[in-house]
Amino acid sequence: MPSLLTPISLQGASNFRDVGGYETVDGRRVRRGHVFRSDHLAGLTDADVARLKALGVGHSLDFRGLSECAVTPYDIPGVRRVALAIEPTVVARIEALVAQGIVPTTEETVALMRETYRDFVNRNAATYGRFLKHLLEHPTPQVFHCTAGKDRTGFAAALLLSALGVARATIEHDYLLTNQLYRRDAQLEGQGHPHVLQVLWQVQPAFLHAAFETVDAQHGGMPNYLHGAIGLSPQELAELRQMLLVT
Repeated sequence: MPSLLTPISLQGASNFRDVGGYETVDGRRVRRGHVFRSDHLAGLTDADVARLKALGVGHSLDFRGLSECAVTPYDIPGVRRVALAIEPTVVARIEALVAQGIVPTTEETVALMRETYRDFVNRNAATYGRFLKHLLEHPTPQVFHCTAGKDRTGFAAALLLSALGVARATIEHDYLLTNQLYRRDAQLEGQGHPHVLQVLWQVQPAFLHAAFETVDAQHGGMPNYLHGAIGLSPQELAELRQMLLVT
C-alpha cells in the first residue's frame, strides 16, 4: 500500500503527521489539515511553534499520565492543552515484575502490550469518547499525542479512522508508520533490558489486533462500540463524518 503520508518535520518532536488523506470504504477521504498526531510536545523550538501556528492548531489533546506530564510539561502560546490522562500501566506492570526478579521474555512483553491495548478498549473508553467529542465540538485543527505517539495515540488514531469509515488494513498501515517516524529518547525510555525496550518502544500489528479483536468479541463490532462504550450517538457520528470527510 503506498503511503499517503505528508511529512511534517519538527525539530523538537517526532512522529508528527496529518491523519488526513486516507480513503474510506465508501470512496470519500479524510480531510487533511484538521487532525494531527504526534509524540509529546515538550521539546518544541520557536520554529516548531510557528509551524503549529501556521497549521492553525488551537488544541493539543494530551493522553499522557500525571507523572509523564510532570517530567515533560509544556505550554505552547496559542494552543490550549486538554488533559485526557491514560496512565502507562504496562510500564508499571513490567517494573513490578523486575522488582520481583522476573525479567519478561520478548513473547511475554508482547503479551503485556496486547493486554494494554485491550485495556484501552475496555477501561479507557470514556476517555477516548471525550477525545472524539472534543474533535467534534472544536472544528479547528487539533493535535493529539502521548509520550511517544505510538500506543495511546495509536489507538486514538485507529478509533478515529474507524469512526470515519477507513478500512482496517489502511488503519494498520498508518499505525505502523510510527516505526519509521518516532525518534527514540533514551532519557524517557529509562533503563531496562534491551529486548523488553525493543518491544515497548515500537509498534506491532499484534498490539492493534488485540484492540480490534476486543472490540469485535466483547462489544459486537466497531459501530456498537462507538455508540455504546465510547458514547458517540448516531447523530454525533454523522456530524463527525460530515466535518472530517470530503468527497
